Amino acid sequence: MQPTLTPVRIAVAGAGAFGRNHIRVLKNLPGAELTGIYDIDPACAAAAAAEFSVPVLDSLDALRAGSDAAVVAVPTQAHAAVGTALLAAGLDVLIEKPIAPDLQSARQLLDAASHNKRILQVGHLERFNPAILALEQALTLPLFFEIHRLSVFTPRSLDVDVVLDLMIHDIDILLALTGKEPTSISAAGIHILSEKVDIANVRMEFPGGVIANLTASRASTEKVRKLRVFQPGSYLSLDYAKQELFGIEVGPQRQVRLKPYRVEKDEPLRAELASFLMCVRTRQTPRVDGVAATRALKLALEVMDRIELHADVVAQTLKDAGYPAF
Repeated sequence: MQPTLTPVRIAVAGAGAFGRNHIRVLKNLPGAELTGIYDIDPACAAAAAAEFSVPVLDSLDALRAGSDAAVVAVPTQAHAAVGTALLAAGLDVLIEKPIAPDLQSARQLLDAASHNKRILQVGHLERFNPAILALEQALTLPLFFEIHRLSVFTPRSLDVDVVLDLMIHDIDILLALTGKEPTSISAAGIHILSEKVDIANVRMEFPGGVIANLTASRASTEKVRKLRVFQPGSYLSLDYAKQELFGIEVGPQRQVRLKPYRVEKDEPLRAELASFLMCVRTRQTPRVDGVAATRALKLALEVMDRIELHADVVAQTLKDAGYPAF
């Protein structure tokens, strides 16, 4: 018989696509007492509340008054303002990724969490993907990473470019798997369907000659979420969406065998929220805390700087050749 979990009163700020997903999971998550939904747009909040039969909260003050913790799923530009207000009010906070649009805002969140002794977790939910958990156990000496994260275009998350929208998941995972910062970065990207960069390709080199190639696109005709790792004697292939991991190993006599790995499938968002509630109860440091998320943001912003440099070079090339500038 499992022990009864102490209920955590938790509310959701933001009734967009991400916020509704959090509400859906929290409604059925043991130990979660969903206190309501708040959104700056009352009609949006009312629609989400009706869909999931949860109370509408008419202000952040109402959210703070009746909750122990909160999920912040508002646009990235508002993360710092909403997150710091909730942390200052004594709530533990899970904030969607990226932690913030810039490092100054991220540090405001870190300072607020530290000063108020609150839990700050950031929604890099791929860290809770069961295939990643299996990969962590299978790695020996990774030398080369090949990562693709492609999505069909949707109008959500257009306040940030594809690096902060999609690639930051893989940047966070690379930092966690290697335990190191890259020594060099080269990157290119273009905008296609929005005013932000929609496709990006990045090459990173880490200490010891470890190489990572990353491609992210939100203008693809299909959804692809794959990571491949090459290490001495083996090749590992991970599918995020299917939650599958298999390896191809080469033996001492050059024999090759296919090795599937056991993956206990679970919804990453459910696992992420369950872990957050556990941290609220136990005061343990989250698997992806504010420090780890800020590290990923810093590297993502460096990638964006490299993309901008590449764009300037291309613009000059076009100008020199007599083509109109984009």
